[in-house]
Amino acid sequence: MTKIAASIPVLRWAAARARLTNEELTARFAKWPFWLAGDAQPTLKQLEDFARLTHTAIGYFFLPQPPVLALPVRDFRTLRDKELAEPSSNLLDTLYLCQQRQDWYRDHARLHGLSALPFVGSASLQDAPESVAQHLRTTLGLSAAARRQLATWSDALRDLITKAEDAGVMVMVSSVVGSNSHRKLDVGEFRGFALTDHLAPLVFVNGADSKAAQMFTLAHELAHVWLGATGVSDAQAGEVPEQDTERWCNQVAAELLMPMAELQATYRPNAPILDEIQRLAREFKVSTLVALRRLFDAGYISRAALWQHYREEQERLRQLKERASSGGDFYRSLGARTSKRFARAIVASTLEGLTSFPEAYRMLGLRKTATFYQAAQELGVTA
Repeated sequence: MTKIAASIPVLRWAAARARLTNEELTARFAKWPFWLAGDAQPTLKQLEDFARLTHTAIGYFFLPQPPVLALPVRDFRTLRDKELAEPSSNLLDTLYLCQQRQDWYRDHARLHGLSALPFVGSASLQDAPESVAQHLRTTLGLSAAARRQLATWSDALRDLITKAEDAGVMVMVSSVVGSNSHRKLDVGEFRGFALTDHLAPLVFVNGADSKAAQMFTLAHELAHVWLGATGVSDAQAGEVPEQDTERWCNQVAAELLMPMAELQATYRPNAPILDEIQRLAREFKVSTLVALRRLFDAGYISRAALWQHYREEQERLRQLKERASSGGDFYRSLGARTSKRFARAIVASTLEGLTSFPEAYRMLGLRKTATFYQAAQELGVTA
């Protein structure tokens, strides 16, 4: 059986990009440790299997050193004020898929004579975050008071997504790459990204995060759309990023979700801090971290109190996430993963004969014709 002299540095690199441990790979490929030591070589079939598992082009394994694969958009994420390491294959493939969807929708918008969206790129870093947040509220038809009447964080997030889509922004929320449940996205790597465009603005939110955290990410990425700044983010309510763009977008998002004037009107100064942030989080349908940050912004707590309670809340939320069920919710639906605006457009275009069925299946992550027609009904494209 033919053995392949695969590049050891590239084998290591592919495994690291796929976030696979040596233990996981040894369970799949018994001689994995020997491949890395140079004491054995994979067969062609094993190398092909490894390439599929790590989502790596097989030609890379014949290079002496790994290729440099950079993000196709600006990277706004930082870790200890330094740019993060090379992106994973999951992040890159998600970006590429969303770019393809955006390209398709842009052509669709031009074909149908849709107008450019005036709010895309309408703001600048010199604009006060409060005024930009008010412009977002007006454009999207948002009301913090109305959101406070919604029963759950999921309802509030669903409402914000619907209003953004009605305004013309494609919002895609998923915890996996495409429709592949085996390729889970890591919130430790990124929480969202924005692909700005005057005809086809697109926002992606990492659905592996909590609903409250997704709400802040969506608001943050909408601020990117208003700014006209395409890029990948790691939006966290309590962080004060070094980058001006991220700091500004965080400020816009916080004001959008919890307006300072409304916070001041409802704040209870004599309540314990932990009780108060829980109450405010429930009332405004935001995370406790957003509520905590806003108390600091309002001058109600000191910086020392902010970071003490912030660390405690992070740990509490981490434990809650570990205990939480990974059962299905509405984000698993086609419309949520691919944006209802996009899904309806490409399904209708396919039924009209303007888009091929294979292309629609690829863009939507579908395989069966029956599923496509069922989706057409559920999306309201067909009766």
